[in-house]
Amino acid sequence: MEDRRIIKTFDDLVSIYSPSFGERDLCDCLKAKLEALGASVWEDNAGDLIGGNCGNLCAFLPGELPGPPILLSAHMDTVEPAFGKKAVFNGDTITSEGSTILGADDASGIAIILEAIERIKESGLPRRSVELLFPVAEEKYGLGSAVADYTKLKAKEAFVFDLEGEIGEAANAAPSIIAFTVSIKGKASHAGFAPLEGIHAILAASRAVSRIPLGIVAPGLTCNIGTISGGKARNIIPEQCDITGEIRGFDHGAALEALEATKAAFEEEAEAIGATAIFSHKIEITAYETLAESPATLRFRRACEAEGLPCRIHKTLGGSDNNNFFLHGIEGLVLACSMHNVHSARESASLAELEKCVQLTARILTEGTP
Repeated sequence: MEDRRIIKTFDDLVSIYSPSFGERDLCDCLKAKLEALGASVWEDNAGDLIGGNCGNLCAFLPGELPGPPILLSAHMDTVEPAFGKKAVFNGDTITSEGSTILGADDASGIAIILEAIERIKESGLPRRSVELLFPVAEEKYGLGSAVADYTKLKAKEAFVFDLEGEIGEAANAAPSIIAFTVSIKGKASHAGFAPLEGIHAILAASRAVSRIPLGIVAPGLTCNIGTISGGKARNIIPEQCDITGEIRGFDHGAALEALEATKAAFEEEAEAIGATAIFSHKIEITAYETLAESPATLRFRRACEAEGLPCRIHKTLGGSDNNNFFLHGIEGLVLACSMHNVHSARESASLAELEKCVQLTARILTEGTP
């Protein structure tokens, strides 16, 4: 019965179209499921703040074991193409029909959380109190969790279900991601009749790019120039050149230093030929690291050992809602939860992995305090 239930839950979740900023239908579905479990459920105003059609969904289930609540989280949104997605079951493997993503990112995480709580309830085992947070717009650099109302959360320990890999893998660190844009303003003139009257915006940009170390700048720090565009015709000196790029770093301070060096290169090369550089940036997400001795890490290791799972904790180069949780004093791990080849039509999940992760989650919740 349990096997059939998690299959149905996963299938139900995948069948709901829930792109970033359009999670309303999935939110309503989850509200009903959580209320059936006896949870206190509320929705915040994140949708109003970020331009979506619903907020982050929050819930609380009191427990019998002592200690503060544990936070479990999985996001409600998916990337595109997702309209009309459907789960196809082929033995142990679950895929989409091939023209859309599957949505295991993050239907797997949601289904695991719901099933683990249901099984503990049926078993009668005592468990820790649980806070649940299902954010919106995670795929947009965690926009939903960035504006969540953390004053209503008491947990200081989190497990976020949002990682590729084998069950027993977890990420304890993720980088800052800083996006930047540059607009070089020069002066147009005819390249043949008046080449000395122009100020070549692309020349300034190219000289700046040649100064910037790209790729791996230092251990744990990368820089990339992603797009360059400019000019109107081959015989006109370009008056404008626009550049976009990003910096990622596990050390937030080092990432900011690389950003300042990048900005300086563009401004100096523009000034050298009489152009100007308009530089802007946005910190999409801020780096964190959950230490080996943190309660979440220790609890996860014990749970993996009890379940006979190999435990592998490592850094990840992608951000998640856990970056934002850390900023609000909640230390946690991002757990592998049966999602593979995410953000593609080749995405898949595994019934056996879902089952392993349900058991692991139940173990985490039913263990006493560290």
